[in-house]
Amino acid sequence: MAAGGRAAEQPAELSHYVVARPIYSEPGFQEENERRPPLPPTLRERAQAACRCSRKRAFQIAKSFLPILEWLPNYRAKEWLISDIISGVSTGLVATLQGLAYALLVAVPVGYGLYSAFFPILTYFFLGTSRHISVGPFPVVSLMVGSVVLSMAPDEHFLIESINATGTNATGTLIDTESRDAQRVLIASTLTFLVGILQVIFGVLQIGFIVRYLADPLVGGFTTAAAFQVLVSQLKIVLNVSTKNYNGVLSIIYTLIETFEKIGTTNIADLIAGLLTIFVCMVVKELNDRFKHKIPIPIPVEVIVTIVATGISYAADLEKKYNAGIVKSIPRGFLPPEPPKVSLFSQMIAASFSIAIVAYAIAVSVGKVYATKYDYAIDGNQEFIAFGISNIFSGAFSCFVATTALSRTAVQESTGGKTQVAGIISAGIVLISIVALGKLLEPLQKSVLAAVVIANLKGMFMQVFDVPRLWRQNKVDAMIWVFTCIASIVLGLDLGLLAGLLFGLLTVVLRVQFPSWGGFGNIPGTDIYKKVKDYKNVVEPEGVKILKFASPIFYANIDGLKSSLKSTVGFDAVKVYNKRLKALRKIQKLIKKGKLKATKNGIISEPGINNEAFETDEDPEDNQDLQVPTKEVEIQVDWNSELPVKVNIPKVPIHSLILDFGAVTFLDIVAVRSIKTIIKEFERIDVRVYFASYQDNLISQLERSAFFDDTVRKDMFFLTVHDAVLYIRNQMTYSDNKDPIFEKIALMQESKEPIEFTETSRPGDELDVQEEAMRRLAS
Repeated sequence: MAAGGRAAEQPAELSHYVVARPIYSEPGFQEENERRPPLPPTLRERAQAACRCSRKRAFQIAKSFLPILEWLPNYRAKEWLISDIISGVSTGLVATLQGLAYALLVAVPVGYGLYSAFFPILTYFFLGTSRHISVGPFPVVSLMVGSVVLSMAPDEHFLIESINATGTNATGTLIDTESRDAQRVLIASTLTFLVGILQVIFGVLQIGFIVRYLADPLVGGFTTAAAFQVLVSQLKIVLNVSTKNYNGVLSIIYTLIETFEKIGTTNIADLIAGLLTIFVCMVVKELNDRFKHKIPIPIPVEVIVTIVATGISYAADLEKKYNAGIVKSIPRGFLPPEPPKVSLFSQMIAASFSIAIVAYAIAVSVGKVYATKYDYAIDGNQEFIAFGISNIFSGAFSCFVATTALSRTAVQESTGGKTQVAGIISAGIVLISIVALGKLLEPLQKSVLAAVVIANLKGMFMQVFDVPRLWRQNKVDAMIWVFTCIASIVLGLDLGLLAGLLFGLLTVVLRVQFPSWGGFGNIPGTDIYKKVKDYKNVVEPEGVKILKFASPIFYANIDGLKSSLKSTVGFDAVKVYNKRLKALRKIQKLIKKGKLKATKNGIISEPGINNEAFETDEDPEDNQDLQVPTKEVEIQVDWNSELPVKVNIPKVPIHSLILDFGAVTFLDIVAVRSIKTIIKEFERIDVRVYFASYQDNLISQLERSAFFDDTVRKDMFFLTVHDAVLYIRNQMTYSDNKDPIFEKIALMQESKEPIEFTETSRPGDELDVQEEAMRRLAS
């Protein structure tokens, strides 16, 4: 029983710990532990390390540039090949239909969507580091490319006059669709080529970190807005309503207005086909999600719907009988490669930058999800290079920008895809469609393809339900989501993304500029310090104030540090000093007039003389210059007691101030100078300033900034707040055994001549005129 009792007490004993160590200041800790200053490598050493070459290093470089050399030799054909074949066939069927559909977003003939679903996979197979993503068109990126295409090649640029077929001389205007489509294909492929160049440059310069600035709330709001833009752009195709191609600010509003103005011209056959396609696709996708554990392979509903719709359109001859809009022509085979039109680069450089970043961000974010799930790593910089080369290569074959599509990647992974072998097999399925099956899809209605695009937007629209959760968890992130979404809808995707990015950075700046801060106190009997306002049992050390400023300190928030200091200590050090200086000047004038008498015990009135020392604070001051005396008497002034002059001097109830710099990661030169000024302002009113919990790099930074001198020394810095508090407590105990420290002034006692003051030298002080006078009065 006793043993059981001791066992029960053991956890309580283990829940405490006792540490006995010296009180460490920075110089003491460095001396005892023999600090080794870091020695940065020289330029020669860096060059030698970079240029060092061996067989092993060369092979590592080759594997980093060609990741296929890493995973293909370890490919388990017996275990993975069947799964990859099944996955590749399923993904290839979906990629074929999505390629046709997303070509509508780019405003190019649908056949070019098949090229965009085929060529990028060929290069990514060798260069990509993700084993699961399906490379090809994505609706958001396709719409961004389409906005550039429509702005540079609108219908208005291809109007031609035509003679009325009735035989009259009346003429009208038609659109030269052949020239228009050729120009749009050239623009889309040139843009793809330029995006690829930018992505390769980003990868070579190792700036894959840039995607980190696209926070999840920003990406969520942007993709939701893009889904809304896609919906509006495809709505007119489902209705088969002809509208102008709007681009830029409020373009989506203008498109909606014109679409509904012409809704009376809706083609009923296209509308019914589109609505049925949306309904069937969404129902089957919901069943796939709900029963994914029971269905080994997701039902390829897009493929089934497309085949059925093509058969119905061909059998019923919907184009001639109901004027339905159909695909009409799909090129068979491949077009020869063509160089980009370099003269267009200057007109699309800004848009290509945003497209390059968005395409990369989408691919990497999706790839990281599956990399985490299957425990392998993705190289962000190599992904930039892989997608860049893929876009350069595919741009030469009249493709548009490639990234990855969430739905295709989900199909590739859920059907058992293990590696990019599934991707290359899916490219083979697309190749069959290009070479042999394209002719069979010509009767397909465009409204069915548009409906397939809309049905695949469900996942992006469901992100709207993230906003209430974000609002509960972090209101700033929720505001970023909403702002980016609204800005992208109103301003367009490129300007909206830029606005959302700037807004996100602004929130970071504001949070750094106005950080959290507070006065801290001690939990009795521990070395733990917490906010005084947050805990009932927290006690502030007597005569000591502790301020923690939770942010880097730089030019933008230095005023915030100063105001938090005033709030924590309860007074303004500069005002206290100026009031004390004013009081000393009044005392000087009154002693000169004989109304006050200076003694070693203080300042008293002359006997028989009315004490007129309590003059108003607004009395004009004597601007007579102070001169050096020949006879002195030292007196004591307790600034926290009542003074014989009517000057309202704020009380200073503390003797020490500790700045907890545990959350300060860097200081700029403005902050260094300001902190040094703060130390001097408090020192001259007898308040010592200490620093605690700082990071090592701050000491090095302060040394480089010439922060330390005879007044500001390293022994003001302590490893922890508790070290500083214990040091102050020991100092005060030691000083209590001596005479109390008061402000000492030297004044003439009896001489009626102008009072003069001795001057003691304090090298290194950079004091203003008032401080110089105060120093002489207090010397």
